[in-house]
Amino acid sequence: MRYVVLGSRPARGVGAVTRARTAGTAIRRATGRDDAPVNQGLRVAAAYAWRLLVLGAAVYAAFKILGRLQLVAVALFLALVVTSVLRPLADLLARHMPRPLAVVVSVVGSLVLVLGLLALVGSLVASESGRLGQQFAGGIDRIQRWLEGPPFRVRPTVLSDLQGKVTKYLSEHRSTLISSALSGVGRAVEVLTGAVLALFCSLFFIHSGDRFWHWFQGLLPESARDGWGRAGRVAWRTFAGYTRGIIIVAATNAVLVGIALFALRVPLALPLTLLEFFAAFIPLVGSPIALAVATVVALASRGPVVALAVLALIVVVGQIEGHVLHPLVLSWAVRLHPVVVAVSVIGGGILAGVIGAVVAVPMVSVAWSVIGAMRARPEPDHPGRSPG
Repeated sequence: MRYVVLGSRPARGVGAVTRARTAGTAIRRATGRDDAPVNQGLRVAAAYAWRLLVLGAAVYAAFKILGRLQLVAVALFLALVVTSVLRPLADLLARHMPRPLAVVVSVVGSLVLVLGLLALVGSLVASESGRLGQQFAGGIDRIQRWLEGPPFRVRPTVLSDLQGKVTKYLSEHRSTLISSALSGVGRAVEVLTGAVLALFCSLFFIHSGDRFWHWFQGLLPESARDGWGRAGRVAWRTFAGYTRGIIIVAATNAVLVGIALFALRVPLALPLTLLEFFAAFIPLVGSPIALAVATVVALASRGPVVALAVLALIVVVGQIEGHVLHPLVLSWAVRLHPVVVAVSVIGGGILAGVIGAVVAVPMVSVAWSVIGAMRARPEPDHPGRSPG
């Protein structure tokens, strides 16, 4: 005879709970896991955390190695840039002449063109150095009078004290400046070595870059070749598209700035135009810096009115570059948000200076394209298409 106490759990429920506990204990003993259950979200977060730590360690090690081999890394990067620009020209010339001759003609012809342009700029600067010195001296006097007048009303003693401090600093740190100049000579030798290495590598990349890629794929396991081949094609297409696109953007900016500087009769218009061309390779910040230099030159040589006109040119060129040129020219090759571009440029500049700021955006673009291609459906393999 069973007795049931009011408020107590039925015997059937108690037995079910007991059997469940016994079964859970048996399972934990059989699997060797005697810990408390962990939340699924915490498990996923922990799995991502240790993978991110491994990835961060790998990236840190790669940056340390590249820092040690910075000259070689920069030379290879320049060789890839030259290859992406001159490979179509070499392919076109190879239809009418032997390929080795087409490669030599394209590379040497481009080198002669660049060196000739630099020589022209140097001759212009040398021929106008005397007149520019006088204009700058008079410009500095005009700037001083402008600062002494309204609305600034800077006292003359402040400006004279500032000039005295600058002169005193230069005299006291003359030895440091001389040693910096000597180290700059050594740096110039390194730059020349890197340029020669980049030229040497670009000749082989333009001539037979596909053979290098096939050789590299042959070193990989057979199961990994398709994935690496797909990633390589996407990486090269993105890198080449970005390089050609940024050259178009830089050339367009340089033409606009050159026309404006010649119209405003700013001295050294051609060198400043060339500076704008090279500065445009650093997205977002390169063009404003180059135009700031042009503004200083205009202020010292032509006065504040022309300087304000050049300053307004910074805004106009920035708007054209950001809202017209980049969407039209680079949208098919690079699909990065402006915030990502800005963070990449600043991060690259912190890690590797000007070189890091230049290479940051193309490297991030290539990485983003490769990740997207590997996550998407595989493309059919074309044996004739390969990086380089």
